[in-house]
Amino acid sequence: MTQGIQIADRIIGQDAPPFIIAEMSGNHNQSLDRALAIVDAAAESGAHALKLQTYTADTMTLPIAGGEFYIDDDATPWQGSNLHDLYQQAYTPWDWHAPIMERAAEHGMICFSSPFDETAVDFLEELNVPCYKIASFENADIPLIRRVAQTGKPVIMSTGMATLAELDESVRTLREHGCQDIVLLKCTSTYPATPENSNVRTIPHMRELFGCEVGLSDHTMGVGAAVAAVAHGATVIEKHFTLARADGGVDSTFSLEPHELAALVTETERAWQSLGRVQYGPAEAEKASARFRRSLYIAADMKAGDVLTAESLRVVRPGYGLAPKYYDLLLGRRVNRDLKKGTAVDWQILG
Repeated sequence: MTQGIQIADRIIGQDAPPFIIAEMSGNHNQSLDRALAIVDAAAESGAHALKLQTYTADTMTLPIAGGEFYIDDDATPWQGSNLHDLYQQAYTPWDWHAPIMERAAEHGMICFSSPFDETAVDFLEELNVPCYKIASFENADIPLIRRVAQTGKPVIMSTGMATLAELDESVRTLREHGCQDIVLLKCTSTYPATPENSNVRTIPHMRELFGCEVGLSDHTMGVGAAVAAVAHGATVIEKHFTLARADGGVDSTFSLEPHELAALVTETERAWQSLGRVQYGPAEAEKASARFRRSLYIAADMKAGDVLTAESLRVVRPGYGLAPKYYDLLLGRRVNRDLKKGTAVDWQILG
């Protein structure tokens, strides 16, 4: 079993409640005021961390219209966009990072980011971020992963689309270049994703293979997949977050609203609490309920020497008498004293 890791003042591991990350992405709609309102709402909803994305349109792609740079896929919310235009619309201006991080810190919330090239890593190092996120589409970018690892800070990496061989190479790169605290997030890189494509049973397998913390970067609607992931050992849950889907935004269609994020925090912690340990027999909290189990009672007034019959011996509640398994053994036996109806049966009543 992995021992857990620490990011800032937060322990991430199986002995701690799930670490909930609210992903802002481009849902700020190019308004700093809205970005700060998203921070406030994420904190109020109970998220433990807020995640940004650090890139510019020019660090992501080439300013080319049409052809291979045009998104012609109606299965995504970005159908009809050119890549450069999309990233220009979605990016978080770099001079917003500091005020967003300061607002998160005021709420006691961790704030970090996904860098998309080495210049973004250099910039985030200047802001002294506590950890890094590697996005699914970058989990095979070995030069970027190597640069992030060289910071020596914890790394959370989404695994969307990655083959097992690619993941092995990426994890080895992280460890060989200075990163020992790794969280891998099971991820399905469709937007939105479906529960059927989430495959959360991969989570314990991933933990066993790579010996690190695991979680879920979840693009499904609702909280069901995240709760299932926690039941399978996820210690981190990441969800896109917005103030209101109706407000629009590049990722709004698969983002949680504040009341939904609050439910995610509550329900994943309940799922974690329910895991407990292997337990048989009455738990301490159940002991008081034992009196409501069935047991053997005298069901009719009896005189000394009378024989116990189906009419005078019953299996009923409460549970202060002998266990029901002795019923057949006691039938036909004589009692050694007068007994009133409602007497709990014990061995001392037998002749």
